[in-house]
Amino acid sequence: MIWVFVCLCALVTSLHADQRLIKRYVIGGCPDRCDKSMCPSMSKDCLTGQVLDQCNCCPVCASGEGEACGGVGKLGDPVCGEGLECSVSGGVGYSATVRRRGKNGICVCKSSDPVCGSDGVSYRNICELKRVSSRAQKLQQPPVLFIQRGACGKAQQDNPNSLRYKYNFIADVVEKIAPAVVHIELYRKMVYSKREMAVASGSGFVVSDDGLIVTNAHVVANKNRVKVELKSGASYDAKIKDVDEKADIALIKIDPPNKLPVLLLGRSADLRPGEFVVAIGSPFSLQNTVTTGIVSTTQRGGKELGLRNSDMDYIQTDAIINYGNSGGPLVNLDGEVIGINTLKVTAGISFAIPSDKIRQFLTESYDRQSRGRGAAKKRYIGVRMMTLTPALAKELKGRMLDFPDVTSGAYVIEVISKTPAAAGGLKEHDVIISINGQRIASATDVSNAIKKDATLRVVVRRGNEDAILTIIPMEIDP
Repeated sequence: MIWVFVCLCALVTSLHADQRLIKRYVIGGCPDRCDKSMCPSMSKDCLTGQVLDQCNCCPVCASGEGEACGGVGKLGDPVCGEGLECSVSGGVGYSATVRRRGKNGICVCKSSDPVCGSDGVSYRNICELKRVSSRAQKLQQPPVLFIQRGACGKAQQDNPNSLRYKYNFIADVVEKIAPAVVHIELYRKMVYSKREMAVASGSGFVVSDDGLIVTNAHVVANKNRVKVELKSGASYDAKIKDVDEKADIALIKIDPPNKLPVLLLGRSADLRPGEFVVAIGSPFSLQNTVTTGIVSTTQRGGKELGLRNSDMDYIQTDAIINYGNSGGPLVNLDGEVIGINTLKVTAGISFAIPSDKIRQFLTESYDRQSRGRGAAKKRYIGVRMMTLTPALAKELKGRMLDFPDVTSGAYVIEVISKTPAAAGGLKEHDVIISINGQRIASATDVSNAIKKDATLRVVVRRGNEDAILTIIPMEIDP
């Protein structure tokens, strides 16, 4: 009897020890040494990738979306695959505390947003797409690529937390101003036929909802017909209402059936060097072309540059202004017009007429039209120029190897086609050094000669040679 009691005690002690051993193995019962030869073989159907078991020894197939993870089984359930995380009910993340409480987790995708695959199929999330892609590769088919956030064929919603949404302020400005920017096409009748031919183009912007448009004077001067195309694609013939050739500002009018979006004028006097600006126009007839830059100088004096008007201060910017941008708006980040893009001297040096000058022109134009006073005809040769100073000559020589060896005169920036200047043989980059025997030291000297003389005998320095040209100015309506 005593022997039986001893045996029973030994059996109970043995069972108790086994329970402790099992418990210790469950919670942390990994072998002291990892013997990979004892590891079971991996399933060929694993689509979620390989991970190490909880002993960091044997490779096992990771748990997929909706499958168990963590837990307190013999070795616990495998960890979740790439892009997945282990979560218990209620969205609580799986942790050591949860494991000690004996709870199992479920693998859920870290991202719940739908995605579009290269197969044209919309997936619930990126994890589902990766699973399908893995299955395709195991079947030796092309993988499914993640190509777009959001369902296929559906426009993506702006994410307020994305950098693109937060910091694309230039795009916000363009979206605001573009509907009020117009493309201007200029036509002239052929000499020996009644056909019209497009001879130039430019840009402008709407300042009144009934169709008043501001542009550069040189854009519309001496053209038989002016056509305006809106952003919507609608085209209208325009009438020239007023021109200030000296300031290089013009006002034209179209008659649309509906009200148009307009741009408001900002105060150029409040502009600061270093401010971001946006230029929009139609260079080379490419409508709604946007360039950006900063304000280099807010008051580049006309006397310093000789840009048509010695008493005007121009805005200098490094925003690119090409042929066709002329007449388009230069705006601040509030979408207010602070200048009219008027010319580019060279890469990184462009100029705009300040909005305060535009405001003055519009006020004076209203006064002239309300009183019925028309301006006298003006002489015109079709050239854009600036005074050549020693500093400018030095800079241009650094940019153009064939720039003439002169430090004064009137530097020709642009010769408008089908004009007296073009007919007389004047070319871009020429330097006008004398007219009718009088030395030319500035662009103002050229303007005065045009007003005074009916025929101009012009001497220009072209490269290292002098050329003598004859130009006959034509009279135009202002």
